[in-house]
Amino acid sequence: MSHIADRYAALADAFLDRIRATPAPLWDAKSPCNGWTARDVVAHVVNGHRGILGFVHGTPPAPAHGVGVSAMSDAPAVEPGADLGAAFAACRDDLLTVLRDPVLAARPLPFSQLGPVPVEHAVDVVGALELLGHTWDLARATGGDEALDREAVSRVHRALVPHHAALLATGAFDPSVAAPEDADAQTAFLCFTGRRP
Repeated sequence: MSHIADRYAALADAFLDRIRATPAPLWDAKSPCNGWTARDVVAHVVNGHRGILGFVHGTPPAPAHGVGVSAMSDAPAVEPGADLGAAFAACRDDLLTVLRDPVLAARPLPFSQLGPVPVEHAVDVVGALELLGHTWDLARATGGDEALDREAVSRVHRALVPHHAALLATGAFDPSVAAPEDADAQTAFLCFTGRRP
């Protein structure tokens, strides 16, 4: 479905913008993700993309652009001087190719927190959660632009509510925190994901 590819592309481009705007000295900055630096946040997103692509194509993920491979919920090692922008851009382009191919996009993804759903649905919900949350994490760590796409935030928040227990069961997500009564959509979403905006 082209609208899913388009939604993914917009979120991925926003993440890539934050990567490219990060000054080199800030890659070691502490992120809101416990124990992770800004560098780790990007490496984790790259690694997650590679895991999905590896499943779709039936090939194991491989290191590239100085970013290693790890379990999907972890952050892989990053070599000194790695080009994180190039690493993510390559994954983004490969995943867009999948989403624009009706056969590949329809493949069931067995390890999604949503159950066995098509790749395109997993990307549109859990993938969007990852991109939105980690775009904010990277921006918060580096003093970048923390504003997220309002429509995407509301859409993904609504889609995730029925799956909150499954997300928590993975151990990759923190319990929700109470949002202020007057919270805007972004603040409510971030609190739902266990972040403290």
